[in-house]
Amino acid sequence: MAAGQHRQMRLGVFVQTPGHHVGGWRHPDAVTDGWPNLGLMRHIPATAERGKFDMFFLGDGFATGYGEHPSTIGKFEPLTLLSALAMTTSKLGLAATGSTTYAEPYQIARSFASLDHLSGGRAAWNVVTTAYAKSAAVFGRQHPPHAERYAMAEEFVEACRILWDSWADDAFVADKKAGLFVRPGSLRVPSFNGKYFTVEGGLNVPRSPQGHPVLIQAGSSGPGQALASRIADVVFTAQNDLAEAQAFYRNVKAQVAGFGRLAGEVLVMPGVFPVIGRTPGEAKETFAELNRNIDTAQAFTVLSERLGSDMSAHPLDEPVPALPETEHLKSRAALLIEMARREKLTLRQLYYRVAAARGHLLVVGTGTDIADVLETWFRAGAADGFNIMPPFFPGQFDAFVAEVVPRLQERGLFRADYTGTTLRDHLGLKRPARRL
Repeated sequence: MAAGQHRQMRLGVFVQTPGHHVGGWRHPDAVTDGWPNLGLMRHIPATAERGKFDMFFLGDGFATGYGEHPSTIGKFEPLTLLSALAMTTSKLGLAATGSTTYAEPYQIARSFASLDHLSGGRAAWNVVTTAYAKSAAVFGRQHPPHAERYAMAEEFVEACRILWDSWADDAFVADKKAGLFVRPGSLRVPSFNGKYFTVEGGLNVPRSPQGHPVLIQAGSSGPGQALASRIADVVFTAQNDLAEAQAFYRNVKAQVAGFGRLAGEVLVMPGVFPVIGRTPGEAKETFAELNRNIDTAQAFTVLSERLGSDMSAHPLDEPVPALPETEHLKSRAALLIEMARREKLTLRQLYYRVAAARGHLLVVGTGTDIADVLETWFRAGAADGFNIMPPFFPGQFDAFVAEVVPRLQERGLFRADYTGTTLRDHLGLKRPARRL
């Protein structure tokens, strides 16, 4: 951060249509054909850009079925959608999830470099290891264990970084008079030989506007934090208790320093699930309506996936039972169990919380109430910003931009306008130099 500048909050919108709440699609104001509705997909980033958001964030997954969360049953392939949205936006960062377990480094490096060019330097890659074993079936593979997935991810990202640095920034001169299309000596042909991935040959995409797309990592387990501290520009995390969020923030920043990086080079952005009303009572009633609309099968699927055990056989109105350690969402399962014990939740109460925020911070109230909570967390050293997870689209996100963003701007916590053009500019991150 330059001298004289004060710390600014970062904001992303995590887009899951028809909404993050399991019952969100049933709300009268929800657009139910969200995922194939390109009009809605244009509306959300336009609203985010009007609100001066840093980025539009797309999750991804591979499984489908009757009992899945509505947002995962049907959805666009994220990079395809973001390529289209690059044409309808000019400032907003465009972040897509890409798996390091079920993809290849060359494919991912080429796709995100292309998006960075198409968007003028606004691409971000959410690096995920793909937690759920059921994803393996559609690829005809065996799902690797947790520790191995993170080892694969570290190799995968390093291979991508080498590929992004194939060409010098000034390689493509296109000198017609001299008959010179590329400058001699500007290509360094990558050679990467790891335990899991091998890459021989350069990337056929010029070095992109940001040098490397912004890297986001969402793992909060021990291996996840270590990976994020080494490779990430942004850490997307689930935290729902202020003291625990502060501890997580301090730990990540300490690990970042341990890898020889500056603390400000990595931004911690917890997810926030806001339910907004014109009055506190209206917000509470909206949340109650959402919970009344929960589909039990879908809610149990979401809960069971997060905890790594089939929860449908357990009594709903008794405390959450002791559960074995899971092999997929280790940190999320631990967070939910700790929340249940800290707040003395029954399984039914946890079921409602997970059907809504899936372990992320849940805030119900007016725009001012939401802004107060975000300010508290931001000033208390629990976050550098937040990834906003509306219960349904477009109404609740429209309300956030109309009711929360102006409160943050009035308090000097969030920008009044963009001052740069790339996502790295928005986030205050340096463009990485080409490694030789």
